[in-house]
Amino acid sequence: MDPAMPKWFQNAVIYEIYPQSFKDSNGDGIGDLPGIIEKLDYIASLGVNAIWINPCFDSPFFDAGYDVRDYYKVAERYGTNDDLKRLIAEAKKRGIRILLDLVAGHTSIEHPWFKASASGEKTIYDDYFCWTQGMRANQGSYKFVSGMAPRNGFFMINFFFAQPALNYGFSDPDPACPWQQSMDQPGPRLVREELRNIMKFYLDMGCAGFRVDMAASLVKGPTKESRQRGLCDLWGDYKAWMRKNYPEAVLVAEWSDPASSIPAGFDADFFLDWGYCEPGYRELFRFPKYEEDEEHKSVHSGNCFFCKHSSGNSRDFVDSFQKHYDAVKDMGYISVVTGNHDKFRIRRGKSLDELRLAYFAIFTLPGVPVLYMGDEIGMRYVDGLGNVEGAYHRSGSRTPMQWAAGPKAGFSTAAPEKFYLPLDPFRDRPTVAQQEPDDGSLLNLTRRLIALRRKHPALSGNGAYRVVESEYKDAPWIFTRSADGETFLIALNPGPKACRRKLALPETFEVAEQEGQVAFSTKSGYSEMEIAAHSGVILRYAE
Repeated sequence: MDPAMPKWFQNAVIYEIYPQSFKDSNGDGIGDLPGIIEKLDYIASLGVNAIWINPCFDSPFFDAGYDVRDYYKVAERYGTNDDLKRLIAEAKKRGIRILLDLVAGHTSIEHPWFKASASGEKTIYDDYFCWTQGMRANQGSYKFVSGMAPRNGFFMINFFFAQPALNYGFSDPDPACPWQQSMDQPGPRLVREELRNIMKFYLDMGCAGFRVDMAASLVKGPTKESRQRGLCDLWGDYKAWMRKNYPEAVLVAEWSDPASSIPAGFDADFFLDWGYCEPGYRELFRFPKYEEDEEHKSVHSGNCFFCKHSSGNSRDFVDSFQKHYDAVKDMGYISVVTGNHDKFRIRRGKSLDELRLAYFAIFTLPGVPVLYMGDEIGMRYVDGLGNVEGAYHRSGSRTPMQWAAGPKAGFSTAAPEKFYLPLDPFRDRPTVAQQEPDDGSLLNLTRRLIALRRKHPALSGNGAYRVVESEYKDAPWIFTRSADGETFLIALNPGPKACRRKLALPETFEVAEQEGQVAFSTKSGYSEMEIAAHSGVILRYAE
């Protein structure tokens, strides 16, 4: 592993908070930073050592805060900059670090930089964004918006029309598009320095680093290889600067291609089936029967690997994960997530029981796992909520945290119709209060798995990883993690049939965690393990 990798991150578990839905402290129906502070003891009880907060900066909220109007100001609905400082300080007292969501690739159309750039008058911000030269210019293959500004030209967008792309330059400018600037031209250099200033502002405040939104989008280019050269230059420069000046800070990419993002300068990247990652995550954790995957515009029949009546497999994930793991294991970490604010909740199409074995995998794989708020109690995806602040189908994964029973679920004192999003409407919606006293609850299982991971170096980000068995059909998924003379064997059989396997186990071992029925017998130097349907086990033994 990179010797400069911060020690705390080598054993990290991250908790993602969508702030407007976590806890409302002032009764306006929207979660806020004081609400997060109020719940820090609960977050600490999960065993995590970092919190990733989705964008909390000033914004018109066309895209839920991913359209930034002022990078240096906390949005009023969340509190103040002083509230953020207090959150960082209070979290630190509990051994928790705060990662902020850095929207680096674009701003809001209401940002002063863009307003000046779009004015049609000569300003220092003219080249902060990507503009064509005139209305008839060759636009190439990029997405542009026209007719919204006095300036004579089209402006490039990064996602929605209200998110103009910042100009970090093109790795190989196209001569047929003379508006494309190289990375070393004045405009891109100024934008690059602006981002460094933003990062410095929050690192000086005590922030422990950033999750970078759309991290692969900043440098443009005609091919992946071309863009990669430019991205390595950009992010490698930022990483070197952070290592020198803020050695405990980290960069986490939303790139979904660890084999590219981590050599480019990131400390971790999410393993999800978008961006450049191959399929695998979906086969393992998503796609209940006939679920429409709106991110990929297709309908997938069958169930994921962790459904009891699975028609999915673990092999697609294992093969893809292995490729990325081999590429980055000495440089940084893969982050497997329970979910996030952009994905259908992991609970969708599954029972609470089915989630348990899925969490066995997520919290024992190498890297830095991420727990999305509410997944620790198995919150459901809520259908039919429509478009709220640009969420569309994602609204169903962004509903208020369910703290307690009752019509307001302990989220807010406001009337429910004033909530940022409606609550899960079903009477049996899971709550923290319900699961707290139940040792067998998903909440307490999650705590035990995180505690096990944090306690044993073999299960940390750096522990060695080896696949023992993973096939496409009717077979368990078995892998080991090892470090410091200790090994954990994780055997998972979520499917409908029992299976029996011979394993080279020592005479003595400890069952660290078990779901369902698992039996062992030892004969002439090997052990035979029978795993019942819908069962799994985590074994610990000395090498």
